[in-house]
Amino acid sequence: MTHAGFFIRGYGPPPHEDRPAMVLVHGLGLSGRYFVPLARRLAAGGATVLVPDLPGNARSRAAARRAPDVAQCADALARLLQRLFPGPSVLVANSVGCQVAASLAARHPHLVSRLVLVGPALEPGASGWRQFARLVADAPREPLGLLCLAAFDYLVTGPLRCAASFRHALRDAAGSFEGNLTRVRAPTLVVRGAGDTIASGTWTRRVAGLVADGRATDLPGTAHAAHYGAPDAMAALIEKFTVGGVG
Repeated sequence: MTHAGFFIRGYGPPPHEDRPAMVLVHGLGLSGRYFVPLARRLAAGGATVLVPDLPGNARSRAAARRAPDVAQCADALARLLQRLFPGPSVLVANSVGCQVAASLAARHPHLVSRLVLVGPALEPGASGWRQFARLVADAPREPLGLLCLAAFDYLVTGPLRCAASFRHALRDAAGSFEGNLTRVRAPTLVVRGAGDTIASGTWTRRVAGLVADGRATDLPGTAHAAHYGAPDAMAALIEKFTVGGVG
């Protein structure tokens, strides 16, 4: 469906004020399609799940004339959540989507009940070329299906917009990301695929440490898109975290 310029995939029962919805936030230049296996698994457990394409990306490309920056994406997503859901949501984000989720949680704290950051990128202090090299190194560790899906999404979003979004993300990482994390008050789980070459263990533990109530864990047998490589294991982590926390 399309709402307020967003293309959205919905799974599970209708939203209810007694049950926080789960909103899955994709990474740079992609669509929400690589979150579908996780969304279906979460919905099977009774969750209401929303998987939008962020403005300027994939099937929401027409929602923005040019690639929006991280804060603009966060504010647009916040407006969508205010229209759709009666209460705060659980945000589950991957890669650069973690920067969008952190910005939203810092700027609109009443909209976020819990935060799950999967492979947060980009690491402050690392150059664009170094980040790109890490992405190339990660690719062989991901499932082939994900690589085909990502290649198609990048083409739909467009190389110029992907490049502009990358520049925005680098600026956010250098200037705002860590500050936003320190302003997050929602309980936060930082998940790293054990084979991730993009988000290091040192960096993901730092992310968890910057948040007021944060914890970090690794997911064996997965890489940067851990939610795609192991949707059942990721869903189990999220479900445990949302009902009582992960030790």
